[in-house]
Amino acid sequence: MAELRALSFTPVDLDTLATVEGRIAVFVTPDLKLSAGARRLNRLTKGALARATGSEAWDKLGEGKSMSLAWPAGVQAEAVDLVKLPRRPAPELARKAGAAMAVAAGSSAMTVLVEGTTRVEEIALGVVLRGYGFDDHKSKKGDPLGAATFMCAKPDEAEAAAAPRLAVAEGVHFTRDLVNEPANVLTTTEFAKRLEGLSELGVEVEVLEEKALAKLGMGALLCVGQGSDSPSKVVIMRWKGGAKDDAPLALVGKGVVFDTGGISLKPAAGMEDMTMDMGGAGVVSGVMHAVAKRKAKANVVGLVGLVENMPSGNAVRPGDVVTSMKGDTIEVINTDAEGRLVLCDVMWHAQEAETPAAMIDLATLTGACIIALGHENAAVYSNDESFAGAFLKAAETENEGAWRMPLGQAYDDMLKSPVADMKNIGGRPAGSITAAQFLKRFVKDDMPWIHIDIAGVAHVKSDLDLSPKGATGWGVRALDRLIADKFEARD
Repeated sequence: MAELRALSFTPVDLDTLATVEGRIAVFVTPDLKLSAGARRLNRLTKGALARATGSEAWDKLGEGKSMSLAWPAGVQAEAVDLVKLPRRPAPELARKAGAAMAVAAGSSAMTVLVEGTTRVEEIALGVVLRGYGFDDHKSKKGDPLGAATFMCAKPDEAEAAAAPRLAVAEGVHFTRDLVNEPANVLTTTEFAKRLEGLSELGVEVEVLEEKALAKLGMGALLCVGQGSDSPSKVVIMRWKGGAKDDAPLALVGKGVVFDTGGISLKPAAGMEDMTMDMGGAGVVSGVMHAVAKRKAKANVVGLVGLVENMPSGNAVRPGDVVTSMKGDTIEVINTDAEGRLVLCDVMWHAQEAETPAAMIDLATLTGACIIALGHENAAVYSNDESFAGAFLKAAETENEGAWRMPLGQAYDDMLKSPVADMKNIGGRPAGSITAAQFLKRFVKDDMPWIHIDIAGVAHVKSDLDLSPKGATGWGVRALDRLIADKFEARD
C-alpha cells in the first residue's frame, strides 16, 4: 500500500540552510517581503531568490504555485522552491501550496521554512495528499516518497495542529488504495479482510456472510452478486468515541468490486474502469480509518455492501422481481442499475440494527451524474435542509465539490412498475435523480438522510491540485469535517 510521506517538525535553524540536502522550500509573499530564512538563502545563493522573484515569470505565477531554482550556487540543496503565498493564506490556498511543493519535490527529501506563515497544518496536509503514489503491481517500483521537515517557530504546536489533519490524510490514502486496486486483487473477501484490519485502530468490525444476509431478507443485495463466484458480504464498522447513549451517524457505501453490468452487459470500451465501482465503500472505509486514527469523540458506524456484478447462468435477469429487506418488491429492468439494489438493503439494515441519528450513503451510482455535473462536483440529495446544509458547508470548507440536486414526486412516479412495488430504473431522463428517489423509498420518515452520487469525482483521468490521476479519496475530508462540526462532542 502507498505510504504517507514522512513529516517532522523542528525549530528554525538558519545556520543549517547552506548544508541542507534534497530541496528547500521557502514562502514568498506576493508583495515580495522575504522572511529571515529567505533573506539568508538569497545571500547564500548570491541574490538568486531576488532575481527570480523580480522576473516576469514570477509575476505571472499564481498564488499557491512554486518556482524552482535548480542546483543554486552557495548551498548543497539540489533545488530551492519558491512558493508564492500570503502571510495568512486561506486553508484551501495553504493546501494548494503544500501540494505544489510535493509535486516539485517528488521523491526528494525537502526542508520547508514556514517562519511567519500560518496554516502550517494545512500546508502539511497538502504535501501529504498530493505526495501519493500507487505502484503496488509494477515490477519496477518507483522511488519512495521523500520525507519533509518543517522548520517552524513553534514546532510542537505545529505538530499537534497537524496530527488530526494527517490522520484524515491517512484515511484518504486508505480510500485511494482500495479504489486503485484491480478487482482480481480486491475481491469481496479481500476487501472485508482489509476492513477487519481497522480493529487495530479500535474499530469494531463485523462481517455478515451470505447466509446471514439471506436470513435478514436482503434479496435485493444478494441478487446482484448471485452471478459471481465471489461471495456477497456486508461489513459493519463501529467507532464508539462519543457518549455511550448517543446515536451514531451511519455511513453506507456501495461496494461493487467489479461491475460488468451483469446480463445488461456494459460496452467493452472503458469497462476496465469499473474496478472503481466500489468507491462509495472505499470512502466510508477511509472515513472510519480517519475518525479512529484521530480518536474522534463521536459515534460513527460504517456499513458497506460488497458484491461483484457478473453475467452467468445464475445471474439476475432483466424482468426478475426481487424482495428487499424492507419487504418491498423490485422489478429489475436493467441489471446494470445494481448499486441501488445493494444500497437499499444496507440502508434499511443500518436503520433497523444501528438506530442512527442520521444516515449518509455514497456510491458511484450513475453515469447521468457525470453528464449533469462532470468531474467537478458530486451530486447531493437530501430529505433534510439543515443536514444537507451542514454537509455542503463541510464540503466547501474542504474544497471538495458538491452540488445539491432536487427530489420530487414526479421523479418518484417514474419508478412505477406494473408487476412489482417499483422498478429499479426510471428511464434515461433525470437518471441520477430517479436513482436517488429509489433510495429515498428506503429511508424512514424521521431519518435525516443524504445520498451522494460520487460517480464523477471518485476516480479521474488527470492530475488534480491535491491528488494525482486515479482514485481521489473525494469525500473523506468533507465527511470527517461534518463529523467534527456536527456530531463530535465538545470538551
